[in-house]
Amino acid sequence: MSDTNRNVSWLLGLSFIALNWEAPMELLVFMLLLTIFPLTLMGNMAIITVVYVDLRLHTPMYYFLCNLSLLEILFVLSITPKMLENLLSQAKAIFFWGCITQCYFYFFLGTADFILIAIMAFDRYVAICHPLHYPVIMSGHVCVFLVMGCWLVGFLSTLCPLILLCQLPFCGPNVINHFFCDYAPLLSCADTSLLEFIEFSLSSMVLLSLLMLTVVSYLYIIATILSIPSTTGWKKTSTSTSHITVTSVFYGSAIFMYVVPNKGFSFGLKKMVTLQTAIVTHLLNPFIYTLRNQMVKEVPRDTVKRKRILSNTLWQKRLVIFSI
Repeated sequence: MSDTNRNVSWLLGLSFIALNWEAPMELLVFMLLLTIFPLTLMGNMAIITVVYVDLRLHTPMYYFLCNLSLLEILFVLSITPKMLENLLSQAKAIFFWGCITQCYFYFFLGTADFILIAIMAFDRYVAICHPLHYPVIMSGHVCVFLVMGCWLVGFLSTLCPLILLCQLPFCGPNVINHFFCDYAPLLSCADTSLLEFIEFSLSSMVLLSLLMLTVVSYLYIIATILSIPSTTGWKKTSTSTSHITVTSVFYGSAIFMYVVPNKGFSFGLKKMVTLQTAIVTHLLNPFIYTLRNQMVKEVPRDTVKRKRILSNTLWQKRLVIFSI
């Protein structure tokens, strides 16, 4: 087959061979994803709604949490619908440029996710270690600037490698040994050593530098809490514990997938870790943050109480009117 025909076959469509299971297994995975997908969307939308309606939550920490939830929603929307469609179809295909687009948004939103988690760790560091300076350091303008920088860096850091990837010639077979359009299975048949070096360097620089910032922030937080000779310091650890849980899952999975060399680990194992990170982790985040956060749990209870009080007040007014 000529190079032209090979490129045409890639442009026409790609097939996900990792989704070729027996029918009962496909149905089981489909039902599992069909359950996780709406729960992830509803959980993250619930966080955004709760923060929006309650003025007590209009603080930098919850502003960052809303942006994290928005990133989670966009992330699962970029991957899960196509996976659900392919699980029900025989072709299990995607157009070449659709695959490139999915790959771009996967890394763009994922990178922004990691940057935002590091920003949230820094926010907790300032709130616990420098509480008197917190309103000045984490002012509204600073928070907006940090979030805009998070989205911008995620957008630009993924753009350069993907432009280089699109300029390479592609050849058959036009199959992807993955569940969605990740970067590694999409490499062309040309010499990709430069591209792989850029991808490895960017992944290592971004992940390890953000991990270092996050770890240092939490080390200072732990040291500050331990220095407080009362139980009041430990009350501040609820949100920090949530952040540490999410950070451990995110960074551990990402470093295993994109920084640790492939030698010694099967690609099948990395595929399963990628699937777990891309699908399950984003479901856990809303529950981790809400179940560990007393203020967030109080908002629905307070809303129900206000509705009951309002309802009782209206009934009392009606009784007064009828008695007259």
